[in-house]
Order: sequence, then C-alpha cells, then structure tokens
Amino acid sequence: MPGAQPARSTPAEGMKREAGYHAAEMVEDGMVIGLGTGSTTWFAMERLSVLIEEGLRIQGVPTSYQTELRARVLRIPLTTLDAYPELDMAIDGADQVDPAMRLIKGRGAALTREKCVAAAAAELVIVVDGSKCVPVLSGPVPVEVIPFALQPVILGIRAIGGHPELRNGIQKDGPVITDNGNFILDCSFPEISEPERLEGILSLMPGVLSCGLFCEFVEKTVVVVGREEGCRTLNH
Repeated sequence: MPGAQPARSTPAEGMKREAGYHAAEMVEDGMVIGLGTGSTTWFAMERLSVLIEEGLRIQGVPTSYQTELRARVLRIPLTTLDAYPELDMAIDGADQVDPAMRLIKGRGAALTREKCVAAAAAELVIVVDGSKCVPVLSGPVPVEVIPFALQPVILGIRAIGGHPELRNGIQKDGPVITDNGNFILDCSFPEISEPERLEGILSLMPGVLSCGLFCEFVEKTVVVVGREEGCRTLNH
C-alpha cells in the first residue's frame, strides 16, 4: 500500500522518527517545501500531516511517485517545480553524510529529482540516524543513466577505477526503472578522497543524467541526526 508505514520495531526506526518529526517542526506556515523519498522522510511527512490538521498551511513538491502517493494518503497539498521553481525548504534523507555536509544519496533511485529539488530550495534539511554520519564518504554512488548509453557509461566508470553494478528490481524481473525511465548503476570506488571532483566527472559522462554525490549544497544544508538521547542538528 502506498501509505503503509515502515516497521518501527528497531532503535534505528525510533531515531529516524525523532529526526523526521524534528524536521517537520522546522517548517513554517505558508512554506512550499520539497519532499524527499525514503523511510526517514516518511516520518517527517507523517508529522506534517498532523500539523496540517492543526492548521499549518504548506504545499509540497514530491521527488518521486512513491512520495506523491504517500503525500496524498496523508493529505499533504502538492504542487510542482513549474509552479514554484524556488522552494523555501526541502526535507530529505541521505545514505551517508560526511563532516563537511557532503552527501551520498540515491538508495531510493530518486536522486535526480531530489537533486533538482535540493537546488531549488533555500534550505536543505537532511534527516538521518547516527549510522549515516561517516568520517569519509565511502558507500556505493548511484548513477542514473539513460538505457541507450548504459554500456559506454559502464566502461567510462571502470576507466576511472569504479565498479558499476546495474541495480535490479525487487518483485520485478530486470533492472530498476527510475521515475524518469532510466537505469541505476551502483558504483563502488576504492576511495572517495575528492567527492566534488568525482561528482563532476560522473555528471559530465554522456548518458549520465545525475549521480548520487551531493557536494554543491553544503552551505545551505542542515543535518538532523536522530539519536536515543535526542536529535542533534549540524550545519556547515
């Protein structure tokens, strides 16, 4: 079901909930906000739904069909980047966050739309549990690639030392298809010592729509870290 809640039985889920609720409380009346994709953002949306019932007036720009469906179940009013190309805030999750506020995103395969929304937002609020905070970015970097250019992009990523793997679907035969109709390559690297440089190289490969390194938004990024002893807020 689009509106079904994720399980909440683990400490990590509790920390995600605390962080998501905290981020929702940062939203002010009249704002137009970006709504990210993934389980942590779900908790922010859940809290926003309650605040809307209490009188909060906002509009949300969803970054995926999944988020759109959940927002409709929660009765969060929706709009688009066409109507509001400048947003007050975006709330999203991350796969990894380093001390400089650089991110790896894209486990939910919505990285391109998430990057568009992040660029449009005056403030980017990233909601994570403590396990996502790392000293150095090291996780697989998702890359959205048009199917026509799949093999050339694979060769290009291998040429710079990466190990790309085509992401396959769950409960579906074949590759994951993004909301934009493209494939996802999950690319491992021996190290990511220069995230900005790697982001630039990947993004300039013909056929690549976007990559999951988010390095250009550090100045406007606020990270809300859910912890057992309460949320911690980090900024640049």
